[in-house]
Amino acid sequence: MATANTIIVSDIHLGSSLSRVTELMGVLDSWAFERLILLGDIFDNLNFNRLDSLHWEFLSYIKRLSKHKEVVWIEGNHDVGLVEIIPYLLDVKACEEYLWDYDGKRYLAIHGHQFDDFVNNNETITGFACFIHGLAQKIDTKKYLLSRFLARKSTTWLRLSKKVAYGAVRHAIRKGIGNVICGHTHQAMSMLIDNVHYYNSGCWTDMPANYISIGREGIELHELN
Repeated sequence: MATANTIIVSDIHLGSSLSRVTELMGVLDSWAFERLILLGDIFDNLNFNRLDSLHWEFLSYIKRLSKHKEVVWIEGNHDVGLVEIIPYLLDVKACEEYLWDYDGKRYLAIHGHQFDDFVNNNETITGFACFIHGLAQKIDTKKYLLSRFLARKSTTWLRLSKKVAYGAVRHAIRKGIGNVICGHTHQAMSMLIDNVHYYNSGCWTDMPANYISIGREGIELHELN
């Protein structure tokens, strides 16, 4: 079993038929870790009627996990407003961003939508894009080829990955932090910008899915096909 201090996953989008929660639980079970950071957009939206049995099972899994590990839930743009509710539902810590120290280094985790001007300033267009994406899921094939294609295209013109990266780095510099991790863009990546290490943890609605581990070997980006 692999070991780590911290595991980071983002953009699970519970409520979406694309959410790969079964595979995610398998990945988490394959690690021995002390802290799990759920880095935003854990829900696809706030309509809990869309959660199927597997999604409820995942929430129960997280609640059980919180009994013996630190679990941190970070707010994303799809699940905004849950910061005050989640601690009561799942016995986890919930916040807008999370800062911690490990092995002589400082880390900051923040979802990343805060640095996405397009999403923040164009709610109508963003809402319409989400509607089209949801419609595609209803008419799609078993492998959700159309939905995943639209999701990848939306990250190109809607989420602006590099803009999020540079915004996150500027935010980290203001706080004097050398490592910052975001989600939001659904595009896993690592970059060094102005001596700040930026990482994006990808998503769990596409193939491959991605996640991040932080341990004695440093920070690593992982892929699951």
